[in-house]
Amino acid sequence: MEKWPALAWVLLLSLIADWLKHVQSRDFTVKDIIYLHPSSTPYPGGFKCFTCENAVDNYECNRWAPDFYCPRETRYCYTQHIMDFSGESIAVTKRCVPLEDCIYTGCKDSRHGGQKICISCCEGNICNLALPSNTTDAVFSTTSPINKTERQKQYMTTLLMCVGVILFLRT
Repeated sequence: MEKWPALAWVLLLSLIADWLKHVQSRDFTVKDIIYLHPSSTPYPGGFKCFTCENAVDNYECNRWAPDFYCPRETRYCYTQHIMDFSGESIAVTKRCVPLEDCIYTGCKDSRHGGQKICISCCEGNICNLALPSNTTDAVFSTTSPINKTERQKQYMTTLLMCVGVILFLRT
């Protein structure tokens, strides 16, 4: 008769151990986002981005991101991920940005101690949940086409930057 209470304790402890694995998960789900970031926009087309500056990893950034709407002059969510040579996170920065800040997406190696910097931009409410860690993730994704006026601004910005670089290299 003593075997049954012992077996019950073993089963109870394994159930508790299994439950603890799920409680300590460091990944956010869409359900978590809806719960943490309820939505009623202050203006038409209003959206939110995860926002943090130099967080130690994605979990800490998303966990403590302030819950407020992006300014009207912004349209995209920006993410910068700095990693060490083994791919471990060093710093995560996320914020709301205008189109001009999304021109240079992708990954590059830094001159500082073998670090890798990946930048991505996306359009949509809280779309910057994940981190870019390679060239497949570090992209500029939009849900609507960039209109002609914004495309002309982007073209002019890029053209002016190229002229500036050429003038700088000549001196």
